Amino acid sequence: MPTTAPNALSDVTASDSTLRRFLHGLPGVDAVGLEARAASLGTRSIKTTAKAYAIDLAISMVDLTTLEGADTPGKVRALGAKAVRPDPTDRTTPATAAVCVYPDMVATAKEAVAGSGVKVASVATAFPAGRAPIAVKLADVREAVAAGADEIDMVIDRGAFLAGNYMKVYDEITAVKEACGTNARLKVIFETGELSTYDNIRRASWLGMLAGADFIKTSTGKVAVNATPANTLLMLEAVRDFRAQTGVQVGVKPAGGIRTSKDAVKFLVLVNETAGEDWLDNHWFRFGASSLLNDLLMQRQKLATGRYSGPDYVTVD
Repeated sequence: MPTTAPNALSDVTASDSTLRRFLHGLPGVDAVGLEARAASLGTRSIKTTAKAYAIDLAISMVDLTTLEGADTPGKVRALGAKAVRPDPTDRTTPATAAVCVYPDMVATAKEAVAGSGVKVASVATAFPAGRAPIAVKLADVREAVAAGADEIDMVIDRGAFLAGNYMKVYDEITAVKEACGTNARLKVIFETGELSTYDNIRRASWLGMLAGADFIKTSTGKVAVNATPANTLLMLEAVRDFRAQTGVQVGVKPAGGIRTSKDAVKFLVLVNETAGEDWLDNHWFRFGASSLLNDLLMQRQKLATGRYSGPDYVTVD
């Protein structure tokens, strides 16, 4: 796992001024070029055998998510059962990577997926707004970890970031990383739809990685603009370049708005063509989604049988 400030860049985080100088010294993003490349990669055609592989890979990368005020233990148990066996009629269907819930539902989710290898991820740090004192945020994390969370999905303080208070954001991430202990991996959510510019997304990506993120994540799924091919491509470039400089590999998780198999395959092409095959594994790439799994299952059955099933083939989440 990455630790704070990898040695190759340790001087960068020595002070607020050095951190600011580094982040603002990153190359500016060519927005037109970025979006054109993302669109171009999205047009790649996938043959049937490759599509079958991609669908199974995508299923195995899903963080099956429920983050609603109306969540109940019963709903979380059902979600866990679906994560473990997405298609009860076909045992060859891979399990999802994780279920993602609120901290108070972690224990229930752990029971539901026990013995399966499916991870339990918990959002934390006053998700989704991140507006709370640091003590409250850390208590949120510790509660989730104590309940058995394997992964913590934290949100950064976007207000501090947009005000240029990068060291505050850095310090919060490192404190959350410490609260995760040695067993829980940390995903850092930027809420890219609120960061306004691609330059800010690049800076946030490097800031999160310098602070010890195991994953960088686009969005909460609670705002109008969530994961897009362009912002995910930008983050994939960041993790690729970060590993080249530090030797530390960091995962990427686009979340929100990815609903179809076609969308998922496009994102997998982005991963392969940008970061490379090392990231084509659920240890390093995830989809934050709820409805995506249903479409993947329907497309998987279509490839296997030549037809779609009726509306009752998949569960309604």
